[in-house]
Amino acid sequence: MYNRDGTHMPDETRNPPPKRNPLVDGVVRAEQLLQIALILPLSVLVGWLIGAGLDKWLHQHWIYVAGIIFGSVAGFWEVFRVVQNNEKQDS
Repeated sequence: MYNRDGTHMPDETRNPPPKRNPLVDGVVRAEQLLQIALILPLSVLVGWLIGAGLDKWLHQHWIYVAGIIFGSVAGFWEVFRVVQNNEKQDS
């Protein structure tokens, strides 16, 4: 499709994107915030459980600490990634 002056009309002008429901946008935003709130504690819990299991299996008493540290680092990494993705979607 072409403009009046003969130049090519971009697709966005011909077919504007559908408008989103504000209620749906609010629910999606709440889900994203809930995801961020749950990532860190659950990753620390999983790291602790894996470390405690390895402690019992290998008859050690320090691996759970490494599991907690690994879980917290993984949790922070995932929170950072989710926040970065949300920043890209908002702009």
